[in-house]
Amino acid sequence: MADIEKLLTEREKQHGDYKDVSRISQSLKEVFRSGPNWEKIPDSQKESFEMIASKLARILSGDSGVRDHWDDLCGYATLGSRYGSSPVNVAFDLRKAMAPIEKAS
Repeated sequence: MADIEKLLTEREKQHGDYKDVSRISQSLKEVFRSGPNWEKIPDSQKESFEMIASKLARILSGDSGVRDHWDDLCGYATLGSRYGSSPVNVAFDLRKAMAPIEKAS
């Protein structure tokens, strides 16, 4: 149990107070779900929106200088784009999907 408390304390320094993160994240998700196209977009894009809301909430509540937060935003946006055009669920390797995108020369 002490290990979990230690982890939660560390995460709070990075992400902010969980109540604040939850309030902001749920508010953003409510806004997203109120959009006229919400029911039309595929699950992969819905998930990307919701993960982006969580990451934005952490940035707004915690340490905005944590590069991982910003990289995760890019990653989830990329996943929404990559898998959003298919109406079927696509199985994929998250490590591969989150790998840095090579820049075109």
